[in-house]
Amino acid sequence: MNDAYRIMIVEDEPLAGKILHNNLEKRKYDAILFEKSDEALRYFKTNRVDLVLLDYKLPGMTGEELFEKIKEINPLTPVIFMTAYSSVDKAVKLLKMGAYDYLPKPLEMDELYHSIENALEKVTLINENNRLRENLREKFSFGNYIFNSPSMQQAINIALRAAGSIANILITGESGTGKEVIANIIHYHSQRKDKKFIKVNLSAIPSTLIEAELFGAVKGAFTGAVPRAGKFEEADGGTIFLDEIGELSIDMQVKLLRVLQEHEITRLGSNASKKVDIRLIFATNADLALAVKEKRFREDLYFRLNVISIQLPPLRERKEDIPLLADYFIKKFSQRENKTISSISQDALNSLMKYHYPGNIRELENIIERAVILTRSETISPNDLPVIVNPGIENNMDISDDADDLTLPQILEIAEKRVIVKALQKFDNNRSKAAKALGISESGLRYRMQILQIPRE
Repeated sequence: MNDAYRIMIVEDEPLAGKILHNNLEKRKYDAILFEKSDEALRYFKTNRVDLVLLDYKLPGMTGEELFEKIKEINPLTPVIFMTAYSSVDKAVKLLKMGAYDYLPKPLEMDELYHSIENALEKVTLINENNRLRENLREKFSFGNYIFNSPSMQQAINIALRAAGSIANILITGESGTGKEVIANIIHYHSQRKDKKFIKVNLSAIPSTLIEAELFGAVKGAFTGAVPRAGKFEEADGGTIFLDEIGELSIDMQVKLLRVLQEHEITRLGSNASKKVDIRLIFATNADLALAVKEKRFREDLYFRLNVISIQLPPLRERKEDIPLLADYFIKKFSQRENKTISSISQDALNSLMKYHYPGNIRELENIIERAVILTRSETISPNDLPVIVNPGIENNMDISDDADDLTLPQILEIAEKRVIVKALQKFDNNRSKAAKALGISESGLRYRMQILQIPRE
């Protein structure tokens, strides 16, 4: 048995606690005994504990109350309850709250050891996953790309295997899923890692300027034009990442096809061609296959850029990664804001797990950043989360009566949602008329409806 496992025993009966402590020490566990729950909690806050053996009936802070605080500090630490006042209802309640096991007194030692070993096996797996993630984070230097889901493991494996080639790569997925980070992984694990890595978001460039931006221009090519190199020339010898490739016009698609076929570019306003040695990575949140069918995207270009395809799943399809990401973002923004926020409550985490994340990882990051800024405690609670994540706040609530329990952003979100819902009801769900009455554009109304989770029908 691994002698590094540390078990915290909280038992107010001195003799029973001592016997249990000695038995665990004989089995090579690092056992720590406390008779008072407040002392145990102080120790738990500042020390590593792999497992807790907790008496249910304690003086002062009860075992159940201490359990709730332990789960707030570290919900991954397994807790085994011990009690002489056992009942099925009580056991079911504690197991639903997240207890690992519930054992009646007097303890059957074989049963206890079996429960401990199973719980610590779970801890071992968690620790191994944490070490793998830390190694991955160090290796990639991309701390915000944290995952445990099989779908993301597959995507990363493809990226790493493809990194050493010179093939074109297409990364697809919804906005906010981390396509740029995958592009980073590919470049920095390629033979071009010491060369330039140029990133271009095509959707952020006006269509009239894209050609000059990518290919460069000569003096006089257009009014006010001066000689300049484009992004392709800047990336010569390295990698260029073209994000939102689906936004490219048909005319520009023809010019890009030549770059892929001939490896040469021509500056705007010039007839002279120049060879370029670049590795191209593309990304899009659009369905390019559908765009090809609808004649919005060239089929020959599609097959040229889609040599290797990496599909990134939305966050709602890999929710096992949410606790890991939330923990990372809490640490990141807590450090930035000079706060000592240590964790997120189980209720708040449950709210995060239930949300559908139309904005994916980027939205989760924004939610945690907001919570870190607004919270007044060391643990993020449901009240620190926006209404879209914690919709129960607004149900049957009179803002004027309950405003003391809400943050200002929550009050504003509730008020905005109610105003939009009333406008839609007034105009029989006609979004055009509702938007006009609200003084906003219809696209703006659709966006706010999505953010506030207002059904379209």
